[in-house]
Amino acid sequence: MIVLDNDSRVPLYLQIYEQLKEDIISGQLLEGCKLYSTRTLATTLNVSRNTVESAYLQLSSEGYVTSKAGSGFIVEKLDSEFITKLKRDNSVNNEKYINTTLPNMNSDNNYKYNFKYGKLNASDFPLRLWRRISNKCLASIDAEVMTSYTSSKGEKELRMEIMDYLNKSRGVSCTAEQVIITSGFELCLSLLCQMFKNDFSKVALEDPGYIGARKIFNNNGYDVVPISLDKSGINITELENSSTNIVYVTPSHQFPTGSVMPIQKRLQLLDWARRENGIIIEDDYDSEFRYSSRPIPSIQGIDSKGCVIYIGTFSKSLSPSLRLNYMVLPQSLLELYDKLFISYQTSVPVVEQKIIQQFMHLGHWDSHLRKISLLNKRRHDTLIYSIHKFMGNNVIIHGKNAGLHILLELNNGLSEEEIIEKAKEYGVLVSPVSTYWLRKDKYPNNMVFLGFSGMTDSEIAEGIDLLSKAWFSK
Repeated sequence: MIVLDNDSRVPLYLQIYEQLKEDIISGQLLEGCKLYSTRTLATTLNVSRNTVESAYLQLSSEGYVTSKAGSGFIVEKLDSEFITKLKRDNSVNNEKYINTTLPNMNSDNNYKYNFKYGKLNASDFPLRLWRRISNKCLASIDAEVMTSYTSSKGEKELRMEIMDYLNKSRGVSCTAEQVIITSGFELCLSLLCQMFKNDFSKVALEDPGYIGARKIFNNNGYDVVPISLDKSGINITELENSSTNIVYVTPSHQFPTGSVMPIQKRLQLLDWARRENGIIIEDDYDSEFRYSSRPIPSIQGIDSKGCVIYIGTFSKSLSPSLRLNYMVLPQSLLELYDKLFISYQTSVPVVEQKIIQQFMHLGHWDSHLRKISLLNKRRHDTLIYSIHKFMGNNVIIHGKNAGLHILLELNNGLSEEEIIEKAKEYGVLVSPVSTYWLRKDKYPNNMVFLGFSGMTDSEIAEGIDLLSKAWFSK
């Protein structure tokens, strides 16, 4: 029985997800068991269908259930060793939860200088403007909108704004019908996994590459084939020999190395897709941020055969808490999407979509991008200058001039673990890179992440000075 706490800070869809997951792990819901339809469970719990749909899709993305056309969501078979590990992990997590009031030195807040990747600076967000637009949207919205289900693709007005923006800034060629709005990257990629699971069993990923994508593909039953990188991005020869037909890439600012895929490599990738009848999933996650040249057009924009699925986000440029991603499907895949997700309503609230639509329509989005691009360029330049000043030839910088992070390679004989621990002793947080290598024997073991978008210029300079002392003083 699912019991919801409306006063909890935990979103309702996560409460449903957690309780169903526990029922599956404990054996109360057995392999082959059909979950209630989203409509039935929503009515029973007195929540929206979107809430239930989000919970089910999260379970699906993690491999606990599978979606079958005409049958709904079915509980998957779980390996007994996997279940034992989950129970053990849940026990550990419960102990951690009980002790959350105790000081935790691993908390980001305990570091004076936080070079964590993906952290945004709160002062960059246009809060006063956002409140004003939010209030206007709430005042103008009518009851019919609030009591109606949303489209499976999202609000058309917002999709049109995104279409215009992508066409102008990234060269993406699409109609509003091709734009799909989703709640977060995980859901976006999970929907794609559902679309292709009957046709493909393997997917090629950059190695090193984004661990979040790897986990989603694994949880949806795909075999992940790691493809090495060269200086210009994914190794095309290795991809050609991989016997895969889907590849996930981050060409505008490869994650985590920061390399930018040149136009010639993009054309080679498109040629592979045409020859293999393959699909390219292009994650353009922080393409807005280029500091020494104009952005290279998206792969989707130079694709004439409909081989590319384009994924974008507002998380890196506006706010991660919005949980708003979008993807652009080729025309050839729209019929399949409509067939599979005819009863799906996007889990991004209508009001939130209307606020973002107005933010873009009134020109504030373009102004905001110009502002934060300048701010992040200044932070980037401060970081690079400080590294040269305090560390000199003791380090090698990878991935500069784009994005919101760099990789720093040290030449002092320390391992990744030692590098992180010494930084911690000086109150500085840097992040490991090793987790992004699928083949651990390929990892050089002397590199760390430095994100800079959440820091001030002075914090960056002071933090690098301390890191120099931590790593190179004798």
